[in-house]
Amino acid sequence: MPTTYDYISRNKLKSALLLTFFVLFVAGLGWIIGEFTDYGLGGLFLALLIALGMTLGGYYAGDRVALAVAGAKGPISKPDNAYLYNLVENLGMAAGTPMPKLYLITDPSINAFATGRDPKHASIAVTTGAIEKLANEELEGVLAHELSHIRNFDIRYLMLVLMLVNAVTLLARWFFYSGRFGGRRSSDRGAGVLALIGIVLLILSPLIGQLVHFAVSRRRELLADASGALLTRYPEGLAKALEKIQSLNSRPLATANDATAHMFFTNPFGNSGRKLKRLFMTHPPIEERVRALRQMDSASKNP
Repeated sequence: MPTTYDYISRNKLKSALLLTFFVLFVAGLGWIIGEFTDYGLGGLFLALLIALGMTLGGYYAGDRVALAVAGAKGPISKPDNAYLYNLVENLGMAAGTPMPKLYLITDPSINAFATGRDPKHASIAVTTGAIEKLANEELEGVLAHELSHIRNFDIRYLMLVLMLVNAVTLLARWFFYSGRFGGRRSSDRGAGVLALIGIVLLILSPLIGQLVHFAVSRRRELLADASGALLTRYPEGLAKALEKIQSLNSRPLATANDATAHMFFTNPFGNSGRKLKRLFMTHPPIEERVRALRQMDSASKNP
């Protein structure tokens, strides 16, 4: 049976593969630009520069982008919210992870997410609704879940997924406008090909983004639930938090975004209607998560 260290190693490998794929993907698009325009190898070099810039930007600043998109404010210090700070600090000591930066999202819904490139450069954002509506042991369970994502290096992979999803849309627009307004250096044939590729990418970019989301296994959330429950030694706290979220999160998070949805503790689009949207959720159903936690609790009481 794989250990936590095996899982961490796999996450690091997946992150490296995702970065490699992204660079090759952008380089391939650059080569196509060079073939159908007068740019030649210049198109390839330009694409590689863009890929390198976006890769470095995503690796070192992707967490700030995610926090900004989510409307998170901070980082906050202990005097700003001693209750939240103390919970995370105590859990971090138990988990053996450095204290992450803390951010607040002013929203009545109950949710949270962790981001960063490694445990030494990690952040946790929590909604004000989670702090106000969850009991102590419930909020502790949610925070332990997010700390597990940090400890397992899920945060690096999830952040790179966000970067890739946004990059697909950006590249689609680049192709489209290169084709339409390529100027003197683009032949009529080249401009037409670029515009066509841009249109196809613009149409397919939501699907490409969703396929990348599916690459983020739902099992990742179940594992973080189990790791968080082991950290608090109280699976019922996390189970109750999930049940409360199911009953109270009827409205979507104000800053809910398809590109960042996979990073949150639960689906940020709420539990109301939108059955088609639920087909593409990156999280396991709440009922499944609660059932797994209750089975874990039962097994610990009846060894």
